[in-house]
Amino acid sequence: MSGGFRSRTRRGDEQKNSPRGEKQNQARMGGPARPSRPPQKNRQPERARSVPGLDAPRLLAHEVLGRVRQDAAYANLILPKALRQWKITERDAAFTTEITYGTLRTMGVLDAVIADCSSRPLEQIAPEVLDALRLGAYQLLYTRVEPHAAVDTTVRLVEASGNGKAKGFANAIMRTISRTSPEKWIEKLTPRGEIAAAAFRHAHPTWIAESFSRVLGLGELDAALDADSERPTVHLAARPGEISGEELALMTGGEEGPYSPYAVRLESGDPGDLDPVRDGLATVQDEGSQLIARAVVEAPVEGPDNGRWLDLCAGPGGKAALMGALARIDAAHVDAVEVSPHRAKLVEQATRGLPVTVHVADGRDPGLGPGYDRVLVDAPCTGLGALRRRPEARWRKSESDIAELTPLQSDLLASALRLVRPGGVVVYSTCSPDLRETRAIVDRAVSELGAVEVDAHEFVAPMADVGDHPSVQMWPHRHGTDAMFFAMLRRPLDR
Repeated sequence: MSGGFRSRTRRGDEQKNSPRGEKQNQARMGGPARPSRPPQKNRQPERARSVPGLDAPRLLAHEVLGRVRQDAAYANLILPKALRQWKITERDAAFTTEITYGTLRTMGVLDAVIADCSSRPLEQIAPEVLDALRLGAYQLLYTRVEPHAAVDTTVRLVEASGNGKAKGFANAIMRTISRTSPEKWIEKLTPRGEIAAAAFRHAHPTWIAESFSRVLGLGELDAALDADSERPTVHLAARPGEISGEELALMTGGEEGPYSPYAVRLESGDPGDLDPVRDGLATVQDEGSQLIARAVVEAPVEGPDNGRWLDLCAGPGGKAALMGALARIDAAHVDAVEVSPHRAKLVEQATRGLPVTVHVADGRDPGLGPGYDRVLVDAPCTGLGALRRRPEARWRKSESDIAELTPLQSDLLASALRLVRPGGVVVYSTCSPDLRETRAIVDRAVSELGAVEVDAHEFVAPMADVGDHPSVQMWPHRHGTDAMFFAMLRRPLDR
């Protein structure tokens, strides 16, 4: 339970707040402390300059936690913009990102520790105070930040949030946490039961660990949960007909993806700064998503392909854009259906210049005539396969979401099978490995709607270890992709 970051308090504050001052700090750090950079005036918004003893990274992290909690915002969308606005760069930006995403990702563990130390239930703690305690507890349990720095800055955050009367309460909790090692905390609070214990160790709700274990078994569960907490690499997709994956790798300094001919993987960086992305030659897209869009186009159909293709749930447009680029090469056309007007505009932006027509309609009854050769149903789902990309997502979701989504998923697949012509192909995909959203939906279409399942494994080659069924289940810990699922179905010629 360690990280790569140390205290970010200014040296003057460390000397003031530590009884033994700089010598104690050097001993803990294992050598002379690095000189702090001179403060830069007028670099952050006013709040960052008006709280004595508080650094901008912790202030911004606390602010982002509040927005995630209050506005149901996504940290991966608001934090990069906020870093630019606050002009936080380099190591400070990395530290801000680490404590923000880390706190959100491990919130279940942090809350268990805080609850064990608190004299009152968590729901009776002011939300701003609880956010500060979570940030502080994360630093104590998962990073190498000095304990006195984590305690002191947490108390200061509580005061800065307008909860000055809670300073003593916060100080007591933080000091109690700091007196026990992270390993001892995990040992003390880990629940009984193999799956529940694995879930707690890797900061997941138990129901998600149970969902994964139904597909993987217990042998790979720890690896799968651990992969959800690793920072994902950036995946780019070269636009077919414009640039090859090899050329994109040379232009960006990335590595060609092992499975998709269009994929390039980058270890880090802002893809928006890359010329090929700015020029529309490439987009950001998980390699698993690329394979699914490609499979729709490459699947063999019975009879001639008339070039009439359909993306039935197209927002925000990544798969529609890749299908559209391939359609341009094959002289085909893609109809892209999206029920949300806002997301439909995103599809239009993503497919500009391609043979794609966007329809704002409900995929269950889009008002389009049947007879499509190829249909993609990238169904709305819980998104359990992409938890690593949104650190707060695992705590927002509940198992009841699945029961709400599966009727919609079945209805969309049934609509696709009505719209595809006899002999045509439907690809059903989700970004979730939960069997209720994957195999159960496909098996129902086969048994009740007369669809014929086609072995999809050859369409992701050389990817292997994708499951025992004809469908494909990808995993971050096996393939480095999101946990994408897809199955390939054909409508028989006699139906």
